[in-house]
Amino acid sequence: MTAVPGRPRYDRSIVEGPLRSAVWKIAWPTVLTNIIGGLQGIVDHVLVGHLVGFTGNAAIGVSWQIILVVIVFISSLFTGMSVLVARFAGAGQPDKVDRTVYQAFLTAIFLSVGVMAPVGYFASPWLLDLVNAAPAVAAEALPFLRIMFLFSGGMLVFFMLGGALRSAGDARTPMILGIALTVLNLVLNVILIRGLGPIPALGTVGSAIGTVVASGLVAAYSLWKLWRGGWVVSFPRGRGFGPDWTIIRSLFQFGLPAGIQGIAMNVGGVFMLAFIGSLAQSAAAQAAFAVTYTQLFSLITWTSIGLMGAAAAVAGQNLGAGHPDRADAAVHVAARFGLAGAAIIGFFFLFFPRPLLAIFGMNESAVVEIGVQLLRVLSVSGLLITVALTYTGGLQGTGDTRSPLYISIVSQIAVPLGICFVIQRMGTLDPLDIWIAILVGHATRCALSVIRFNQGKWRGIAVDIEPQREAAPS
Repeated sequence: MTAVPGRPRYDRSIVEGPLRSAVWKIAWPTVLTNIIGGLQGIVDHVLVGHLVGFTGNAAIGVSWQIILVVIVFISSLFTGMSVLVARFAGAGQPDKVDRTVYQAFLTAIFLSVGVMAPVGYFASPWLLDLVNAAPAVAAEALPFLRIMFLFSGGMLVFFMLGGALRSAGDARTPMILGIALTVLNLVLNVILIRGLGPIPALGTVGSAIGTVVASGLVAAYSLWKLWRGGWVVSFPRGRGFGPDWTIIRSLFQFGLPAGIQGIAMNVGGVFMLAFIGSLAQSAAAQAAFAVTYTQLFSLITWTSIGLMGAAAAVAGQNLGAGHPDRADAAVHVAARFGLAGAAIIGFFFLFFPRPLLAIFGMNESAVVEIGVQLLRVLSVSGLLITVALTYTGGLQGTGDTRSPLYISIVSQIAVPLGICFVIQRMGTLDPLDIWIAILVGHATRCALSVIRFNQGKWRGIAVDIEPQREAAPS
């Protein structure tokens, strides 16, 4: 939504109109964007699987699991940003919205360029050893991982902008940008992965290059648009270009628990990969995990993350506008939408697992057998995780970012890793044991998230920043 002179800057139907429409207005563009983005990742895996083999699929899956540990932490600042933006938009305070967005941009860029790029580049070999990547998988993954670490700034700007716009009530603009990013990424990856004319086939390296180039181009356009104005969020004018420590402290206050939560979840995933790497058929299990969990299951998780963002935005805006009961009801509506979507996708996981795996060129009997097991477990797990994520959105959007942290430590680390550790110590750890441990973890997260949200303690959380003086004339 573009700001129009003479009209309210923010969409007041989110805090005043029918609640189902308000949730759906934010949810459907976000869900569609995430599904399209997930399909682009699936295309990458299909191309790499046919041209490089299942080691290429395993390399991309392992690399993304590592990358997400760092990216999710930096992106957690955007959770703090979203809390502030939603509250201020609901209260009709555009100056505070714009200041928050700009300070989130400054902080994220500093962390990505000053921390993520150098540390990620030099730590990549050690990280691959940590997850017990097979030698052939590590050889494919190392250059992919280093490229993604070095040039992650564009991706982070895109995530920041999407969170800011959705929290302010505009989910269509991020959808358009997301579709443009996906199409551009797809075109580049088709060319770079398989080669075209004088461009050689670069395999997994081509996938990384296509991703960072596409995200960089979209980020550059977005920054120009934020400076020029016209969206519901923009960079503030006449405020100076330096850091505002009041806002940055608020970003960390609300965002840091979400960052630690993200690290906990992804560190749990990394250690789970280590358990998978310890199996007798480690390469086959890693390939099956990469395709089923990080790609096919993303059809559920990315949909659920879209609904989580919608729940956070609508709940946060309504709490900022002084309507806590609407905030409560919005989260329940989002959860029902998520359950319906997860049930449809889970049906295909349960009854058509082999055709889904065949799309990725997975024909080796060992890989297929393991993948079928995992997909059938995930058909149930998807119902649980979509509910967990929507209630997590409700907690985070209203300012309670600490509870999801504690819940994630229990459900994503202690429970599944504990189960795997005990089974490994007592006997032989099989792939199905790991898949069941993941399911139990998701069930735990679902139950704890619903219970915590329904306690209603988020209703009393205060969110504000101090007014800022105009910059002194030079």
